[in-house]
Amino acid sequence: MAEAAREDTPERGRPPDQDFADETPEERRERAIRIYELLAREYPDATVALRHDNPYELAVATILSAQTTDERVNEVTPELFRRYPTVEDLAEAEQEEVEEIIRSTGFFRNKAKNIVGMARGVVEEHDSEIPRTMEELTGLPGVGRKTANVILGNAFGIDEGVVVDTHVKRLSGRLGLTEETTPVKIERDLIDLFPEERWTMLAHCLIWHGRAVCDARSPQCAECVVSHLCPSSRAGGEQAPPSA
Repeated sequence: MAEAAREDTPERGRPPDQDFADETPEERRERAIRIYELLAREYPDATVALRHDNPYELAVATILSAQTTDERVNEVTPELFRRYPTVEDLAEAEQEEVEEIIRSTGFFRNKAKNIVGMARGVVEEHDSEIPRTMEELTGLPGVGRKTANVILGNAFGIDEGVVVDTHVKRLSGRLGLTEETTPVKIERDLIDLFPEERWTMLAHCLIWHGRAVCDARSPQCAECVVSHLCPSSRAGGEQAPPSA
């Protein structure tokens, strides 16, 4: 789907416009907004890749997505939600039975413990309704800030923060939007650069661009719509260095 939205533009594959090392905070903010605008045009349909029909399913899928791919999670959730269609059903589940269903996602014992514990917390403490605040969500087993941001932004349309996954971390550094390396500090810098109403879509755009173009080991700078705004770009020359 990411490929379908892409089209030839004057910006694609352009060398960097300038040396960004000496840009002011305001210049960085203006560049960041332009990056967002171009990526949002490039990926207008960008959204969370985890298949879900309601906040409960998204919460479970997001917890399962740790240390695995969204595709792998999407392979196991149909059976999981067939067996446990509601949060009440999962709250009453035997952990061993859940483990067998989600085994292929890795770390399945801990994940099963977390999703069953999360469900029990929702039933017992929140009247079986997935919470809509960061504080309440992060009080549930298995729900950290990143997971809570995914739930709030995609299930409820609440821009509480920016999801920082491996793609967002990599691209934020390459694009010179942050010098930080920890998710909390990266998120803080992104929050300072972008308007609140763009936080959820920003993460989607960076994730989709990371998957389609700005690969960790083989970034395709010549195909990049924001290459002229990227301090790491090697468009017109060598490719950007790989990232771990």
